[in-house]
Amino acid sequence: MDMAVIELSRLQFALTAMYHFLFVPLTLGLSFMLVIMESVYVITKRPIWRVITRFWGRLFGINFVLGVATGLTMEFEFGTNWAYYAHYVGDIFGAPLAIEGLMAFFLEATMVGVMFFGWDRLSRVQHLFVTLLVALGTNLSALWILIANGWMQNPVGAAFNPETMRMEVTSFKEVLFNPVAQAKFVHTVSAGYVCAATFVMGVSAIYLLRGKWTNVARRSMMVASAFGLASALSVVVLGDESGYALTDNQKMKLASIEAMWETEPAPAAITLIGLPDVAGRTTHGAIKLPYVMGIIGTRSLSGKIDGIEELVLRADERIHSGIIAYDAVEKLKQDRGNIAARAAFEAHKRDIGFALLLKRYMPDPRQANDGQILKAAWDTVPNVPVMFFLFRGMAALGFGFIAFFAMAFYCASACRFSKRWFLKIAVFMIPLPWLAIEAGWVLAEIGRQPWAVDGVLPTFLGASSLTVPQIWATIIGFTALYGTLAVIEIRLMIAAIRKGPEEHHEPMAAAQGFAPLPAE
Repeated sequence: MDMAVIELSRLQFALTAMYHFLFVPLTLGLSFMLVIMESVYVITKRPIWRVITRFWGRLFGINFVLGVATGLTMEFEFGTNWAYYAHYVGDIFGAPLAIEGLMAFFLEATMVGVMFFGWDRLSRVQHLFVTLLVALGTNLSALWILIANGWMQNPVGAAFNPETMRMEVTSFKEVLFNPVAQAKFVHTVSAGYVCAATFVMGVSAIYLLRGKWTNVARRSMMVASAFGLASALSVVVLGDESGYALTDNQKMKLASIEAMWETEPAPAAITLIGLPDVAGRTTHGAIKLPYVMGIIGTRSLSGKIDGIEELVLRADERIHSGIIAYDAVEKLKQDRGNIAARAAFEAHKRDIGFALLLKRYMPDPRQANDGQILKAAWDTVPNVPVMFFLFRGMAALGFGFIAFFAMAFYCASACRFSKRWFLKIAVFMIPLPWLAIEAGWVLAEIGRQPWAVDGVLPTFLGASSLTVPQIWATIIGFTALYGTLAVIEIRLMIAAIRKGPEEHHEPMAAAQGFAPLPAE
């Protein structure tokens, strides 16, 4: 295998996934904010709320189109760049993607058209129902994608079939109700809600600072402050639930996030700050908070959080076990009636993926010695410094959003957003949710390495038979295309924001206000 091909394939997928994920959170959050705004319009029958809903709906539409266009590319990449991955686990991974396309995507895409062109053709209640379907379709789309990704993190409901040499579904119910997938879904959509609320706050703050469309801006900020505070609190609470899920399903990821090299006595402390040293297998200058990690990870004062070194030794044991399963599969290829080989496979089949880690160093894992097996076991440790600092950066931003929206919630009643210092903070906050979300996504994916599917298929075995020039050509092509799309997206969003919440057939006297804010 050519590791350059593997790493470039990972780079290409990371670039396309992270670019696509710039649009997803805003779409998730704005969809439900539109439902809230339009509900107020239906209840109060005040035209200004229709103006508000249509304005943010236009920005939602621009973002939605770019999200769909960039999302389709990734699904094709599973066939072009990760062909063996698609072959090996396609029976399980393909089902959620297919359902997402057939159900959620078509519901979402169809209802978006009705939402935009149905304002004058539907009653208020009917149009609100359509907007609600758009929001549900958007979030259902995310659900099925995260069920697929959650299975990669925690491959339940599936087993390796030595006759077909592929992973096959044993329980779709387990795939669907995978605890990792459920935790990832609620955490991800909550982060999207925070992103949308921050965006609405920031754009509205720009209007207030310039003294334009102040009635629209203040009402938008009132909705965003309440929605954002609830969402920011949810992100932290649900992030805690994700940490608890890692204790059972991805112990190495949790230990790497904490740079916990050795198993600590229960309950483990959480490291607030420090400098991980991979070579020395220690963390310099660590400042710890007692008990917290044990409570987060085990919901008790007696539960143990395993350290990296202990988990490596377990991986070593599982590689030895996986070699037995691998040998049994090779024998079953020659004689499917071999009862002893079948029994050996059934006893050790859970670990066959660990034996595949050795294929990075040799074609036949059965030829490995103890030193090579231990080396492969250490490959199960992801990039600890990256994990450590990304998590702390993401967590700091998460608590920062809680403080920001708490301040906004207070300002909504105390000063009706008239303080210029707060409005400047709101503008400054606009890009921060995307930084936190991208950090969380990278954290989740790097933490799974070296696995494409945790404990089942190493990443280096999943790639297609491509050449380095071929991958560089597609990376350059995607970068140029996506760069162009990014320019178009930003120009369209800025143009829509500059135009403001105007409708050519409605008087805007109720929506516009040009009195500048008092100086402080």
